[in-house]
Amino acid sequence: MRILPAIDLRDGKVVRLFQGDYDNMTVFGDRPLDTALQFKNAGAENLHLVDLDGAKDGEPRNFNIISEIIKESGLKVEVGGGIRTEERIVKYLEAGAERVILGTIAVKNPDFAAEMAKKYGSHIAVGVDARDGFVAVSGWLETSSLPSFKFCRRLKDIGVQTVIYTDIACDGALKGTNLAAYEELSKIGINIIASGGISSITELDRLREMGVWGAILGKALYTGELDLKTVINKFGGRTDGQ
Repeated sequence: MRILPAIDLRDGKVVRLFQGDYDNMTVFGDRPLDTALQFKNAGAENLHLVDLDGAKDGEPRNFNIISEIIKESGLKVEVGGGIRTEERIVKYLEAGAERVILGTIAVKNPDFAAEMAKKYGSHIAVGVDARDGFVAVSGWLETSSLPSFKFCRRLKDIGVQTVIYTDIACDGALKGTNLAAYEELSKIGINIIASGGISSITELDRLREMGVWGAILGKALYTGELDLKTVINKFGGRTDGQ
């Protein structure tokens, strides 16, 4: 199982939100590259990067910082936040991103998501953020009427290979992740990356047993609930195999 430490960017700083609330934000650093290098030194090979300003505004706001992290860290980076055109996808891939995450656009224009998945294959992932079982969009500011599990099955049908699934109620709360959701999602037959609330080795063990493809670690790393080096030694940060 792949371990992906997370960096969320807002105004150029490393932050974490509580349950997706932009007004409930904690700043953990003002040098994102240093944070990425710390993760690498702990043994990480992968990195999950989100431009929160981009997710909210629909325009990439932290591209230069993200580009620098990709170049200087040498990590395999997946990046999301405000990526709603092919031009932006290409821009991030040319900057060296391993995977580009589509969010709001995949809900509002599934034909575009299908076209990009066909054209760019494994370099495209879709972030599915769920609130009370329904897909949230626009930086989690709006909740759609689309059931999240149904949407994930639809994504598989249109050729998307990887889904990053977040239960917003768990995100940043350090109270555990929604294991029942991942057990259901693991039956779909698509690469699932678990995100939101993971705060113990026991949870990671359960996710691996389910066959979950990857796990994103955020606030638990920043608060010390989990030690990245310990996690990497147990589960690996690798990009192939389970």
